[in-house]
Amino acid sequence: MPKYVAALDQGTTSTRCMLFDHDGAIAARSQKEHQQIYPQPGWVEHDGLEIWENAQEVMHAAIDQAGVKPDEIAAVGVTNQRETTIVWDRKTGKPFTNAIVWQDTRTKAICSQLEAKGGIDRFRPKTGLPLATYFSGPKLKWILENIEGVRRAAEHGEALFGTIDSWLIWNLTGGPQGGAHVTDVTNASRTMLMDLEKLTWDSGILEILGIPECMLPRIVPSSDPEPWGNTLEDNVPVCGDLGDQQAALVGQVCFGEGDAKNTYGTGCFMLLNTGKEIVHSDSGLITTVGYQFAGGSPAYALEGSIAIAGALVHWLRDNLGLIQSAPEVETLAMSVDDNGGIYFVPAFSGLFAPHWRSDARGVIAGLTRYTNRGHLARAALEATAYQTREVLDAMEKDSGVRLTALKVDGGMVHNELLMQFQTDILGVPVVRPKITETTSLGAAYAAGIAVGFWSDLEELRAHWQVDQTWEPEMDRTESEKLYRGWQKAVQRTFDWVE
Repeated sequence: MPKYVAALDQGTTSTRCMLFDHDGAIAARSQKEHQQIYPQPGWVEHDGLEIWENAQEVMHAAIDQAGVKPDEIAAVGVTNQRETTIVWDRKTGKPFTNAIVWQDTRTKAICSQLEAKGGIDRFRPKTGLPLATYFSGPKLKWILENIEGVRRAAEHGEALFGTIDSWLIWNLTGGPQGGAHVTDVTNASRTMLMDLEKLTWDSGILEILGIPECMLPRIVPSSDPEPWGNTLEDNVPVCGDLGDQQAALVGQVCFGEGDAKNTYGTGCFMLLNTGKEIVHSDSGLITTVGYQFAGGSPAYALEGSIAIAGALVHWLRDNLGLIQSAPEVETLAMSVDDNGGIYFVPAFSGLFAPHWRSDARGVIAGLTRYTNRGHLARAALEATAYQTREVLDAMEKDSGVRLTALKVDGGMVHNELLMQFQTDILGVPVVRPKITETTSLGAAYAAGIAVGFWSDLEELRAHWQVDQTWEPEMDRTESEKLYRGWQKAVQRTFDWVE
């Protein structure tokens, strides 16, 4: 009798495997970082083969750690950094080039050319997305046009495209020996190539971008009782697939219309479940698929995507040497009483929601001789809270729903200073669940539901428990004054790249 569900969680900086028992509790985990490759300013790449090797390593390590046999695992669910684009050879299983990461801005010229013929919202009515370097479609177009041999291979059916979920599932289920080439509706909705309503690749957009449809994966539900293949050499079905932020939506059991969550990871991502309705944004948000369980209608969501959140803390550590480890940022930030009048706008890859300004670059505004290391650390943490406030304001404007509380997850939610500042700036309670690894949990839920390990969504809701709630303490006049300062600093980032 299977006792666990495995989740393979492939993120921007690391890959991990977690085993969850029937109560949704963590039975084992293993994690390994991979290299961040920066060939040029604005370019960000990952080695696809390294990611696959790490995935195999952490899966076997988690199983060994738990002391279980593969036949005790009911199913495998995959979740992944979204939009990151990889193209590989169907016969050899080798990528033609490094994966182009979602943060990469090399496709700015492509997006500008597309925008010139129809505006930034040219494809939004069908895809829910503005033209931006963020999404996979322009990245794939760049690879086809710039990497020798890829277009010819694609036209001959030898090159396969995918986001990282497709790459992993193909390898997990056999690779060159008949691996399944699939992607789920949530990941497909982030390519800028899928019709949101039909849940199919849009032939018109593919023609405009010059992308052969034969290289694209088959679009499947996020949770599928017909497994795409088996893995672990022991016939464990692979049947769950969600982009990481949609996985967190599922892991936070945000199954009701109006439910919202915010994930604080490398970037920061807030999603609001809009149910069966496709809500197009007038305020700089993305319309996306939240999840789809086999046999059911898709649940749609509004999303606010922030490029840099936890990555800013890593930048303080790796680029400036201001701290030795990420958790130290809270101690350093608490060495001062406030931000010393400075604002840190981390527009390293431009600004995502709600601004969508690829011409923006990072600034630290308000520097004086008084500024010290503590102020920099505090301003870096506050930047995440301010960006979240911008997204929340846009979300409430588009949806007409006033949020009464925000569910949070991700690595940064253990930073008490940030969570208190977040609730002060938002003016609503911030709620952290007992299990904060909701991305992995959501992938496990998708796979487990598919094979009957969990019976229904109500059973999943019963597992969700509150760990801590933060309530606003700052005077609203003060918090609004601070927020106005942030908005002024954001304006200083615009038009930097000509």
